[in-house]
Formats: sequence, structure tokens, C-alpha cells
Amino acid sequence: MRGDTIAAAATAMSNSGIGIIRISGEESLAVIDRIYRSKGETKILSQMPSHTIHYGYICDGETVIDEVLVLIMKSPNSYTAEDTVEIDCHGGILVMKRILETVIKYGARAAEPGEFTKRAFLNGRIDLSQAESVMDLINAKNKFALDASIRQLQGSVGEKIKKIRASLLYETAFIESALDDPEHISLEGYGEKLNYNIINIISVLEKLIRSAEDGQLLKEGINTVIVGKPNAGKSSLMNVLVRKERSIVTDIEGTTRDALEEQINLNGITLNVVDTAGVRETDDEVEKIGVNKTKYYLFNSDLIIYVIDSSRELDKNDEDILNLLQEKKAIVLLNKCDLQQVISEDDVTEKLSEKNLTCSVIPVSAKERSGIEKLEAEIQKLFFSGELECNDEIYITNVRHKMALQEALNSLRLVQESIENKMPEDFYSIDLMNACEELGSITGETVREDLVNEIFSKFCMGK
Repeated sequence: MRGDTIAAAATAMSNSGIGIIRISGEESLAVIDRIYRSKGETKILSQMPSHTIHYGYICDGETVIDEVLVLIMKSPNSYTAEDTVEIDCHGGILVMKRILETVIKYGARAAEPGEFTKRAFLNGRIDLSQAESVMDLINAKNKFALDASIRQLQGSVGEKIKKIRASLLYETAFIESALDDPEHISLEGYGEKLNYNIINIISVLEKLIRSAEDGQLLKEGINTVIVGKPNAGKSSLMNVLVRKERSIVTDIEGTTRDALEEQINLNGITLNVVDTAGVRETDDEVEKIGVNKTKYYLFNSDLIIYVIDSSRELDKNDEDILNLLQEKKAIVLLNKCDLQQVISEDDVTEKLSEKNLTCSVIPVSAKERSGIEKLEAEIQKLFFSGELECNDEIYITNVRHKMALQEALNSLRLVQESIENKMPEDFYSIDLMNACEELGSITGETVREDLVNEIFSKFCMGK
């Protein structure tokens, strides 16, 4: 129930140096007054200035539970825009549970997942896009995802959307006013002027939608499959990328029977790497299962790293693998370049050309860990158009936002069709308002209550 007082552990329930119990709501200060005892002079914390820290004890009646620091943040200058108290206690599981139980005993209730951030949204301190960026920030897997989340938390997406929405609302209001008062407001030539504004807005929306692919890759990571025929050096490469002995490496072909998965950070880019069974024709039933699983991972991958053993001739197994690379982003690694080479870069490039494939070919040695820097640079080029920088570029990292942007774009294209077909102006306003509704769902200005509840239910407890 909005307006009541909630409490939760804001740090993980695990043994650590410090734990934080957070309280928010109208009774926060009254609750802390009931359980706090100062070490020196008597203090009533509800009478203390906002944003002050106090040293003392949390007590249940006469029983001292822990020695703590208590931070007071009074409405509206807090995360939730409500009176908020944070208790910094020792980070033991038992002591944190005891303090939380005491807080609830003296007037608060247990918070639901994401309820603190939900209150920040409902109280107007942040918009919905900023609220969603909080969880992205917590779950960021690399520096670029972290920077993108911070920019969204600072309002980069919300500000852009609100600016577009304000322009569309102005046009809609103008049409409605002109239809209500045609004697004083003329719509003659308005369609041409509106179309000019719509073209500019569509350009912005298209750019945001295009950024969503990069945004998702930054946020979730690139699903990467290492493929090649047996004993090409796939497992050795996996170990180099992961920087530990993750895969078993032997001279025996078919050592890897099942897929091995690992998440790595490659120069700031997250790769969800799968080391697969070698692709070859085999009568071994277990190995056949591994090969079929390899093909499944290939189908669902963002990137294929095809490892070729440069000390051996290409054969039918390589032909089969090349056929699997069609319509996929792929990089070919010419491995074992530390040995005497039987095939060269030119040989592989010619073979790729025969298959109408334009993959880059990079000589590497997994044994000597050479060529990996070139692989990193090629991945950046393939997915992020070259140098990946932390700048002011806005990346759409939320699938819900992308869908809303696409729906708004579709509505604006319907407005253009109406203008082109010289339809009455009230047709314009219908689709303009649909676009406004979709954009408003990103910032929360037009979002349904059930969607809000669903979004915040995915948050961690205490946030």
C-alpha cells in the first residue's frame, strides 16, 4: 500500500564488513526513534537535521542488538522522496536479520522486490526509464554497459523522449484547436509543415532503434561460438580467452564431446563463449550428439569464431563448417601459426571467396597466445563499427523501450500516409496521439499499473 512504511536489507544477506537496513515511508523516523539509543547524550533522531549520521545502538526494548551508524534523510531529499533511514550495522547474517525483524516489529513492513525504486518513480523523483536503468547498473557486465546505464540513470533517454513527445503533443493540440475554432486558426498548408517536423522526428527515432542492437550486445554480451574440426585448437583458444584451464586439451581428436560455456570480458566487450565439439562425420553416437549440439549453438549465435589448423589441409569437414557460416557474422582464426604451415591466409581467403563469405582471416597461435589483440579489434569492428568509446551516445539497452520506439515510428509513418493521401486533419491527430502514448510508456507518463508492477517485480530485494 502506497504511503505505508517499508524496510529491507539493502545489502546481501551474507557475512561481510557492513550491512545496510533501509527504511522508507511516513513512519520511518518514528520507527527509528523507537529502537535507537545514542551512546552519549540522548538523541531523538526525528528531530535531527536531514542528511546527518548518528552513532549509537539498535535495541529491542532493553536488549542491545548491534552498534550502528544511522543516516537520516528527510522528505523530499531522499532516494524515494520520502522520509528515509539507513542503518549501517555489522554485516553478519544473524545481526542483519535481527535488526530487520526489530524494524518490522516496531512499525514497518517487509518491502517487496524493487519497492524502494518503485516509490522513487511513483513520487516523481525519477522516470520509468531511469528506474529500469537502476537494475541495468547493478547487473552491468562490462565498462561500456556500466557507462550506458549511468547515462540512462542521469536521464539521457528520458530527456530525449520527453522532447520528442512534447513536439508531438504540440502538433496534436494545434490540430484540435484548429478543428474547434476554424475561423481563427487555419490549417491551410499545415500538412506540409507537419510532414517536415515528422521527418525530423522519424530520423531521431530510427537512430535510437538502430542503437538498440549495439545496446543489447553491450548489456547482455555477444553470444559467441568457437567451432572447427577436431584438434584444431578450439579448446586451447577457449583457455586463452578465459585465462584459465577451462577446457581439457589433448592430442586425441574428439576430446570435447559437450559444449562448455563461459562468460569473458574481452577488452571491455562481454562475450558469452561456447567451446563446442569438433565438427566431423563420425559413427560414435555420443560424439554425434555433441556435433548436433554444435550446430544448434551455431544457429543461435551472434558471432562464430571458426578455428582452422594451419598445419593440416582443409577437408570435407571444413567444407561442412564453411556451409554453416552462411549469413552469420564470423571470424576465421588460422591457428598453430607457430608450426610449419600447410595452408596460408591466401588459401583460406580464396576458399571463403568460393563460398561468397567475407570473413576476416587472422593468424593466431593459441599455444603462444599471439594474435588475440587482432581478434579483439576485429570483434569491435564487426559489431560496433570500429573503436568503441565511452561518449555521450545514447544506447537503447531495454527491449521494451525498443518495441515502444518501433510502435511510435509506425504511427508517425501512418501520419505521413494520411498527409500524402490528403486525409482530414483529425486523422493526423489519432496517429500522433498513438505515438505519444507509446513514447510515454518509456518514461512512465502513460504506462499501465500492471506493467509497472511487472517491471519492478524483477528488481532485487532492498532496491
